[in-house]
Amino acid sequence: MSTISTTKMTAEQFLMLGEDPPGVRLELVDGEVAVSPSPAPRHSHVVVNLLTILNNHILASDLGELYQDVDTLLDDFNIRRPDILFYSNENLDLIGEKFMEGPPDLAIEVLSPSSVAIDRKDKFAQYRKAGVRFYWIVDPQLKTTEGWELKNRRYVSIGRGQGAGTISLAPFPDLEIPLARLWRSRNRRH
Repeated sequence: MSTISTTKMTAEQFLMLGEDPPGVRLELVDGEVAVSPSPAPRHSHVVVNLLTILNNHILASDLGELYQDVDTLLDDFNIRRPDILFYSNENLDLIGEKFMEGPPDLAIEVLSPSSVAIDRKDKFAQYRKAGVRFYWIVDPQLKTTEGWELKNRRYVSIGRGQGAGTISLAPFPDLEIPLARLWRSRNRRH
């Protein structure tokens, strides 16, 4: 007779695994290890450009700290790695030596074809439950940026921009993001 273990891996156990194997990203989802491929060039391009725009604004106004793709403890059985994380000055104590010890003020996910459902449904619900105050989703294929704010334990839409327009979203209401700067400017092979 064979026995199947139904024991969930805890966040503490997951964090002891060490670095991800080459070419994959590991996250802990409901106590199970989830594997996703490394980001594609289009995804990386958007992340780098958005990081640059946001970091310049954050540094100029001394608003907090910005991070990319770091293990983030959401609860005892969930560790996610948002593409971009912002911690305001009030929450810098959540930044640990090896992982983020609590939810960011802002989590940003840049969609990949394989991550649309995960980012729009699973992470949307997990970030809401964990208390991530602001959540942005950037879609390089549709060239859209959407933002939500947590109010009364629910996400409420705070704006949407598309194409070559500009958008201002909390927690940076005085920053106008020129969306055209996020998208790849030239077509490359395939």
